[in-house]
Amino acid sequence: MEPTKTGRRTGRRWLSIGAAVVVAALAVVAPASMSSAEAAKPHGLPGMKILLTNDDSMQAAKASHSDGLGLYEVRKALCAKGADVVVMAPWAVQSGKGSAVTNSGSFRLGQKAVPAGYENDCASAPAKGAVYGVCTGTDPCGPTSGSATPADTVMFATRGGLKATVGWAEPDLVVSGSNSGANASSSVNDSGTAGAAIAANADGIPAVAISSATAADFSMPVVNYQATAKWAADFITNLNKKGLLLQDKFVLNVNYPDISTGAKAKSAKWTSVGSATVAFHNYALQPDGSYTIQLALCTGLPICKETRKTADWTWLSKGHITVTPINWDRTYGVAEGGKTYKKVKSFVEKYTKTS
Repeated sequence: MEPTKTGRRTGRRWLSIGAAVVVAALAVVAPASMSSAEAAKPHGLPGMKILLTNDDSMQAAKASHSDGLGLYEVRKALCAKGADVVVMAPWAVQSGKGSAVTNSGSFRLGQKAVPAGYENDCASAPAKGAVYGVCTGTDPCGPTSGSATPADTVMFATRGGLKATVGWAEPDLVVSGSNSGANASSSVNDSGTAGAAIAANADGIPAVAISSATAADFSMPVVNYQATAKWAADFITNLNKKGLLLQDKFVLNVNYPDISTGAKAKSAKWTSVGSATVAFHNYALQPDGSYTIQLALCTGLPICKETRKTADWTWLSKGHITVTPINWDRTYGVAEGGKTYKKVKSFVEKYTKTS
């Protein structure tokens, strides 16, 4: 079964990498064959070429789980649906970079071992679940290397990086996430997770952004990543069955609530980007004349108050999954979405699966 494609733009792909970009010659080692348990799983996205990225990096090395572990849970869930997934993500954490891009210099691809327990998740896929990090400079990617931004990784991948590594002219879909923390209300503008998806949308490539809420103490429980990935993979599969996934009119920005205390996620809500400031940046003057950057939830100020009834943060705070349309010019899909917008909105409003 071929993936359903609707509304795709054509004639905008780049099949070679310019001289300013350096791609390392990398051998992709094929993992062991998949287990019988994996082989028995139902496949809902057979053969779909998915570029997976994020803004947390592909390192997944920190005990806090804030540097890309969510990406590997999404990779696992999408491959279990039969998708052919390739990761090209920032080499280092790029949270809060929005749609920023790098305008000069060089990029290089680096690889590291896939985190333990995730090695064989995509063993049966043609690309074997290849994972790359994109760093800056001409030297091999290492501990002190600079990093491409989330938007950089998408443009690099779709304008030649995928062609040079796995032979893809382009992906069918870009998935960004799962992010360590929600991306709702004012945070959408800062979000590198959303920025990567918007970069795909600007080039006419369908995209979905996915974020997992933190626990009350701002930690990042693995169970939240797992629940988010499972729900998102099912949601993407069902959108595809309805012919609503591979459209390039707008991006779907998904936020999954915290379920680490045992509470189940509530049904998905079709929402708008909220007007309130949720993540508040403060700058504290230090004795040496520098300013320490402090990030906290916004409280007690007029800008912290939400005024939109359909705001994403309002519903997410109540434990609901939120699905919000956004696009490259920040009109959130309303201006140009047309019939597709109405069809996807109707689908989400009737979609009751929560886990």
